[in-house]
Amino acid sequence: MEHQDEAQIRAALTEGRTALGIELGSTNIKASLIGPDQAPLASGSHAWENEFVDRVWTYSLDAVWAGVQAAVAAVLADAEQRHGVRPATVGAVGVSAMMHGYLALDEGGELLVPFRTWRNTSTGAAAAELTDALAFNVPLRWSVAHLYQAVLDDEPHVPQIRFLTTLAGYVHWRLTGEKVLGVGDASGMFPIDPATGDYDAGMLATVDGLLSSHGADVRLVDVLPRVLPAGGDAGTLSEEGAALLDPSGTLRAGVPLCPPEGDAGTGMVATNAVAPRTGNVSAGTSIFAMVVLERALERVHHEIDVVTTPAGDPVAMVHCNNGASELGAWAGLLGELAAALGHPAEPAEVFGALLRSALEGEADGGGLLAYNYLSGEPITGLEEGRPLFVRTPGSRLTLANFARTQVLGVFATLSLGMRVLEEEGVAVDSMFAHGGLFRTAGVAQRLLAAATGAPVAVGTTAGEGGAWGIAVLAAYRRAVANGSAGDRDLATWLAEEVFADVTLDVVEPDADDVTGYAAYLERYTAGLAIERAAVEAVH
Repeated sequence: MEHQDEAQIRAALTEGRTALGIELGSTNIKASLIGPDQAPLASGSHAWENEFVDRVWTYSLDAVWAGVQAAVAAVLADAEQRHGVRPATVGAVGVSAMMHGYLALDEGGELLVPFRTWRNTSTGAAAAELTDALAFNVPLRWSVAHLYQAVLDDEPHVPQIRFLTTLAGYVHWRLTGEKVLGVGDASGMFPIDPATGDYDAGMLATVDGLLSSHGADVRLVDVLPRVLPAGGDAGTLSEEGAALLDPSGTLRAGVPLCPPEGDAGTGMVATNAVAPRTGNVSAGTSIFAMVVLERALERVHHEIDVVTTPAGDPVAMVHCNNGASELGAWAGLLGELAAALGHPAEPAEVFGALLRSALEGEADGGGLLAYNYLSGEPITGLEEGRPLFVRTPGSRLTLANFARTQVLGVFATLSLGMRVLEEEGVAVDSMFAHGGLFRTAGVAQRLLAAATGAPVAVGTTAGEGGAWGIAVLAAYRRAVANGSAGDRDLATWLAEEVFADVTLDVVEPDADDVTGYAAYLERYTAGLAIERAAVEAVH
């Protein structure tokens, strides 16, 4: 006989009392379907990779839609396999994606130049000028930096720009026809005024003046997406949008969408870190820390982006372009070795074994050094990267020390940026971690606690990631629309409706780990000269 819980799940799937989240990450496009209690019911994913074309990191729009369709097909098939129901509709949809970058479109909605992702670091002159003019840190990755650099470089496409957006904003526009953006993602395009929750009007005027002084006939207010807070009305799925999501024709149009968000915002939601004095660390292709601020920072710091939560509260963001990709590459190499020895293993099994061995290594990594710089790293002033593994004749080369060094290398640049927040007196009561690196229990979490000097919590939802986070934001949009959210803001609704029963595993910093990490970081900082030399010497 069927359990009542399963009967309720089938009913929710049939009646569309669900929410679908789609996140376009750096290496995977993921889809998560959640039920009325926000618990995951089905998931799907599609692997993809950025391309380095004409010295630009990019993804083709054909790859965007092929990946979205594959992920949606996978989540619908997973729902049918697990619960015997193939959903024909859902209660709400949300789209999120990697933040920043440059998607410039013309009057007809055609892409003017290939999508320039957050990974590109060719906007140094523009970012520096804008930072000086605004007295506000404008990172290399931000959309306005890409636009201004295109103007400085006199790129011929600039006069044709009619819409400038992020990847999430682009996908949302194609699904709904609405040129909107969640405030968190918008804050990676242009500075947000916390008092209005919109682009800073004074800064818009300043940048428009700069653009005009270079002969560019572009007004930012005319080309940027409209800004919306979490729960805002961001339109509904059009017939064209439904066909784009699901060419089989199963999904129906008319479903409400939440404001499209960036992966930083969905990470905050996935870890319930949207209230002041909370923070989270997301580790994937890139790695970044987000700390929700109680007050404005006293000074401008090139290491710190000031962005917002999906509700519009200011956040200090330490973003590093390079995360766990190099660690994954080494795991792949060791997997090949295992297969050559006649002991093939699944990639996740090899990765987990490599991570666990890190706990057996010396606290400082045994004198080894690892740089995970596949691309440039603004925090350490590098426009390009060269992955390096370095040791001296006196270093202790063991698998455990090697693994520990690789993990410490993932966190090193992040902790250099976090030092700035410490100097500003920013307080953090709790730091949550999420992303694939933390699925292997207790390893990366423990070493991150040493790197940050703060307790690190991993919840049962941490492995769900951004696709689940944007599905939750879609559920919040539905709750606001149908009145069930009442007058609760996002933080209160998350605490009461999503995280009330979530179990947290908290790891306190270990004294020996902290001492060892400090020694490693000192060696790492001195060794950055090696990385700079490698960039100059190896092409």
